[in-house]
Amino acid sequence: MADVTRSANLAGDEGGMNYLERLPWRLVTIYLPLAIFVFVLLFPFYWMAITAFKPNEELTDYKNFSPFWVVRPTFDHIRYLLFETSYPGWLLNTVLISVAATFLSLIASIFAAYSIERLRFQGARTVGLAIFLAYLVPPSILFIPLAVMVFKLGLYDTPFALILTYPTFLIPFCTWLLMGYFRSIPYELEECALIDGATRWQILTKIVLPLAVPGLISAGIFAFTLSWNEFIYALTFIQSSENKTVPVGVLTELVRSDVYEWGALMAGALIGSLPVVILYSFFVEHYVSSMTGAVKE
Repeated sequence: MADVTRSANLAGDEGGMNYLERLPWRLVTIYLPLAIFVFVLLFPFYWMAITAFKPNEELTDYKNFSPFWVVRPTFDHIRYLLFETSYPGWLLNTVLISVAATFLSLIASIFAAYSIERLRFQGARTVGLAIFLAYLVPPSILFIPLAVMVFKLGLYDTPFALILTYPTFLIPFCTWLLMGYFRSIPYELEECALIDGATRWQILTKIVLPLAVPGLISAGIFAFTLSWNEFIYALTFIQSSENKTVPVGVLTELVRSDVYEWGALMAGALIGSLPVVILYSFFVEHYVSSMTGAVKE
């Protein structure tokens, strides 16, 4: 009799937990929050897309046209952006500057993070903390002394002005990120390599860096994104239209006094965001696969 009662109670408990799997409960706890999140995340891209393909009369006439979809799509704004402005040059400048600044920052960050985490010199933690604090300094303060240096070196209005100043905020961030990945690699691997006669350079290139691939990918993606979206330095150090980057060129060349070319602005913002989106979507799989191969203590 006791066994029957215990079985009934167990079945009742199981039945009582089944309400968590019912559709109304899942709708409230899972699907509704996900729908809100996706809407908030993707609506700006949707708005940019429909604005880029709307003709001018639909952009201003809300009485006859809905602002949330396109009735007669057109490519006039994209055609104007690509063939009547310097946008292709801005896009090329942004790519070259971002890639060069990211490459220089990663090289410097690898050496800095390795020396701080693996060489164990006195004051290494203090240096690491100082590097992180340097990243917290806002660019609105740094661009004033950097502007003086750029002018004195004759780099004003050249891509090198941005390539050499972007690492001032990229290196601290990448170094702090790589320090955490280097810290997770067992010291025993280096000790065994040193016993076998390997040099520090061989240890770095053949042991540490292959095991820190997830950190390198993460640091590279974030550094490229920060370089791509940077605005203050690009606005301060670049003047000529042909040398501008996408964030600065779209804002300064497509806004004339109180006239906003919304179609071209949204098309420029949409096209300018695609390289970053493609970069993230391409490397996410590599990032996850690299994490599965990480070394564990």
